[in-house]
Amino acid sequence: MPFSQFSLSPKLVAALPDTFRSATEIQTIAIPAIMNKQDVLAIAKTGSGKTLAYGLPLLEQLLETPSKALILVPTRELASQVNDTLSLAAQHTELTSTCICGGVDKEKQKAALANQPSVIVATPGRLLELLAENALTASNINKLVLDEADRLLEMGFWTDVQRIIEMLPAKRQTLMFSATFPKLLESKAKELLNSPALIEVKKTEDAEQSINETLYLVNKGSKTKALIDQISRHNWRQVLVFIGAKDNADALCKKLNKAGLNTAALHGNKDQAEREATLEQFKQQKVNVLIATDLLARGIHVEQLPVVINFELPSNAETYVHRIGRTARAGQTGIALSLVCHGEAEYLAAIRKVTQRELALQELDGFPVTDKPSTGESKRAPRDKQANRRTSKKKSIKQFQSRTKRC
Repeated sequence: MPFSQFSLSPKLVAALPDTFRSATEIQTIAIPAIMNKQDVLAIAKTGSGKTLAYGLPLLEQLLETPSKALILVPTRELASQVNDTLSLAAQHTELTSTCICGGVDKEKQKAALANQPSVIVATPGRLLELLAENALTASNINKLVLDEADRLLEMGFWTDVQRIIEMLPAKRQTLMFSATFPKLLESKAKELLNSPALIEVKKTEDAEQSINETLYLVNKGSKTKALIDQISRHNWRQVLVFIGAKDNADALCKKLNKAGLNTAALHGNKDQAEREATLEQFKQQKVNVLIATDLLARGIHVEQLPVVINFELPSNAETYVHRIGRTARAGQTGIALSLVCHGEAEYLAAIRKVTQRELALQELDGFPVTDKPSTGESKRAPRDKQANRRTSKKKSIKQFQSRTKRC
């Protein structure tokens, strides 16, 4: 359905890129409900177009009746992306949007807020700081969006979210958008939303088939060489690699650069300016391989990203879905490759259960598997266990010293 068929200002529709001329399923359902000033609870997978689903009707309402809207998001990257999207949509109007998040000069953010922006896109922590310093007034915000609400909950931001909500007017329109709907979030939604329109959009079979998922069983110690081999063999020019830990991301980045691959790492230990610069370099393909922690698993859109690789499977099955959802967005096709070792068997089983897909493990040519699956039994001999128990019972250093003299 074309955006021009909604009751949206022509100025908003004209600002949209050509690739956004037709509304997605969630946009088709959510836009009329939001413009009707209903509260909304929307559950839709990553890449379904949630930002414009709430952004366009919010902007339309702000054009009709000047007021303020607040959008709370879990990460700095998502805050920046949402702000960019809304600023683009509002470029032909007098509406303005500003991004408030940590890692950025607070005085500059205070100056931006002093200009009375129509929309504030914020992470909870920095927004609370600025509210405490009276840099903005919450009482005139009558539209609230919780974007990636499940992630706000998972990442421990809900206490901050509740503190912010307590400062807002009781009479407001509240929109909750989420990729998943766990039980705890369900109870939070009941507390916050007033007779909401319920929207649930599931990916179609065609959407799932647009991602070519391949899983290779490899030795744990062979993963780095296998990763280098796959990127080099296929000559992929833009690859997003997911890994679990920040330190491991930096270590893997060094190894790939040493192998001649133009690589950068992105994780929470980087300051905001560095994170933004690195992501922009990757989008422009000045960096070909980006190694990231799950900071990027959701909420970040890289135009026509061809390949996502799981260097390590995530411990949370839903995270796998969000990771591979970075490719094959907006009707494109993409590749999702996972390097799996025997130690990740439980993670893979959970992912299969959540996705309801077979996700068969294949052999990778040139990388024979010599590791054996864990039996669940300790490799330590019984005698060693007894010795360890004796050691744990010693109460003072003298007992250790006397034992040493006898040996």
